[in-house]
Amino acid sequence: MKYLLATLVIMTLMTSKIIFDFNKNSNIKEWRIVNDGVMGGLSVGSFTLSPDGHGLFAGKISLENNGGFSSVRYRFDKLQVTTDSYISIQLKGDGKKYQFRVKDDSSTYYSYITTFPTSGEWEEIRVSLKDMYPSFRGRKLDLPNFSKEYIEEIVFLFGNKRTENFQLLIDKIVLHQP
Repeated sequence: MKYLLATLVIMTLMTSKIIFDFNKNSNIKEWRIVNDGVMGGLSVGSFTLSPDGHGLFAGKISLENNGGFSSVRYRFDKLQVTTDSYISIQLKGDGKKYQFRVKDDSSTYYSYITTFPTSGEWEEIRVSLKDMYPSFRGRKLDLPNFSKEYIEEIVFLFGNKRTENFQLLIDKIVLHQP
């Protein structure tokens, strides 16, 4: 009983903000694909709605012309965050590793990133913002981990340094703040 009461108290103190909740009627026109073609690569990625109404990020990575990645980005009105904020993502991957990235300001040249594995099953990934490190073009920067007051862009990126297909289904992305 004490555990249940403590859990209820914690849950009532935490606020949640849905960043995106996919369904068959979702408008995904603000989601943008950025492939390695910006650097001469030949990888191809797409973002569509699956028949079940999930966000579907899929494609094929090519290492030709120094390529090797595909990403999908979503910008939104700034959301205030705290040092203890985290993002939960309901998704189904293909058993491969993906990157999740955030920016506090979409004009900043670098992102804060984390890498997560997928199991091939529906699962919830939890990303603590304070554990995300700054990176630019695959290089970790000598700057502190995320400690900003806002986020306004999220990115899913695939690029495992090999030629391969990928597929990631996304159901819901939620910001949680204690």
